[in-house]
Amino acid sequence: MVNEEILFFDPNCQKPYSARTLMEEALGGTEASVARIAETLGARVMQHNRGAPDGRFLPPAPSAGIKHLVILRDPRTVQAISARYPGARVYLWVHDLMRPGGKRGRRLAASAATLAELAVTVVCVSDFQRRQVEAVLARVPAGRRVRAVTIYNPVDDRLAPDGSPVDAGKLVFFSSPNKGLAFALDAFQAARRSMPDLHLRVGSPGYKSLRRARMQSVEGGIDGVEWLGALPQARILAEVRTALCVFYPNFVLPETFGLVLAEAKAVGTPVLTHDCGAAGEVLDDPRQTLPIARSQRLYERAARSIPSGYRRYVAPLADRLGVFDAYVERVRAWRNGARPHIGPDARFRLSAVAERWRALFARQIP
Repeated sequence: MVNEEILFFDPNCQKPYSARTLMEEALGGTEASVARIAETLGARVMQHNRGAPDGRFLPPAPSAGIKHLVILRDPRTVQAISARYPGARVYLWVHDLMRPGGKRGRRLAASAATLAELAVTVVCVSDFQRRQVEAVLARVPAGRRVRAVTIYNPVDDRLAPDGSPVDAGKLVFFSSPNKGLAFALDAFQAARRSMPDLHLRVGSPGYKSLRRARMQSVEGGIDGVEWLGALPQARILAEVRTALCVFYPNFVLPETFGLVLAEAKAVGTPVLTHDCGAAGEVLDDPRQTLPIARSQRLYERAARSIPSGYRRYVAPLADRLGVFDAYVERVRAWRNGARPHIGPDARFRLSAVAERWRALFARQIP
C-alpha cells in the first residue's frame, strides 16, 4: 500500500537504491534507514539519479497531493525541490556531522534563511547531532527560527541474539574505511602481538571501496586480517553474531548515529569503541566505550602523513609507548569472561521509530 501524502526525496545518493537493494547488496546506513522507514510508512521515495521505478522507489517527477516532503541531507536543495511540491510541509533529514565552522555546518548556516522562510523542520538522527545542528543555527539570526528534532535511525524489530557460538579470537570491523580503519588496523596489530590467535574480518556496508585500505594492509605486512569487501546486511550480521566484538576504535570521524553500533547491540555483540560522537548515546554502556587518550590523538595525527608502507615500523613503536594498551586490555578482559551481555534497544526498533515519524507528521513532537 502506498501513502500518497508522504514523499522522501534523495538528491545526493551515489546510485539508486530500494528495499530490494537492502536485501541483496551492500547499502550505507542512510540509504538503509530511508528504505526501512519508507516501506514501513508506505511512503514513496524519489532519487535524483533513478531512471526507472522499483516499487515505491521512483525517478524524480511532479506529484500532486504531497503533504509531507522529507528531503535528504543537503540544505542547499531544499528551495528548489520544495518548489515542485507546493503546499507540502518540508523536513530536512540530516545524517552527517554538522560541526559549527565545518563544511556541512557552513552550508546549513547559509541555508538558514530559506529553512526559516519555508518553516522547515530539521530531523536529526541523534541528540548529539541535534546539538550540533542547533549550535550551527544559533550563530545566524534566521537559524533561531528553525526547529530541530531527534528521530533515531531504525533497526529491524526481528533482530535479537540467536545463540550463535562466539569465536573468542574473532574481531570484526564493518564500517566505511574513512572512519578510522587505518588506526584500527594499527591497534589490531598491537592486540595480535599480545594474543597471536586473534583475527580481524573487515568489510563495508556501503559504497566506499576497501581496496586502498587492503593494499595498505598488504604493504604494511599486517597478518590476521581477512578482507570481505562490501556485504549486504544479512552477511554482515552473520559475521557480527559470532564475533567477540565489533572492533571499532574510531575517533577519526565520529558517528552521528552509527547503525553498525545499534545493530550489533540488537544481536548481542558488544562494540569496542570510543565515547565520541553518538557512540555513547547509542550504546548507552560505559563497558563498551573508552575515553580518547591524548597519545592516541597525537599518534593518529602524525600517522596520517606517513606513507602506508612505513606504518609497519611506526605502529610497533606506538605500541611500546602504550598507545594501544587500552584496547589490548579490554579485548583480553572480554576473552576472560568480562564480555558484556547486551540485547536489543527499544529506542531503535523500526516500529518505534516509525511511530515517531508519524507523530512528527501529526505535529505531536514539540
